[in-house]
Amino acid sequence: QVQLVESGGGLVQAGGSLRLSCAASGSFMINTMGWFRQAPGKQREFVAGISRANNTIYVNSVRGRFTISTDYTWNTMYLQMNSLKPEDTAVYYCAARRTWTRLAATMSNDYDYWGQGTQVTVSS
Repeated sequence: QVQLVESGGGLVQAGGSLRLSCAASGSFMINTMGWFRQAPGKQREFVAGISRANNTIYVNSVRGRFTISTDYTWNTMYLQMNSLKPEDTAVYYCAARRTWTRLAATMSNDYDYWGQGTQVTVSS
């Protein structure tokens, strides 16, 4: 069984940086990982994904500001967030998928496991 635990959220001023971490148990079962976020009153949206083939993909609004990565064991996934904006405020969730694909999945229904979420608040 895979368990995911996020950490690293917090309050930061606009223009600042945060690094989110997602600790994964049972990572040998995982072939794709991703970050999603959900702001109040909005649907959960895809932020970034990474596959075992080391392909990464980002939503347009964060490309160039956020970087997704994993350690070599895939026990921990990271999301480095720079140049944060107030519109980045949301609960951020990490997700994992068993199915191997060359490109990371971007739809929430494609993911099998989810963390509990960590709050990121960006003040203006």
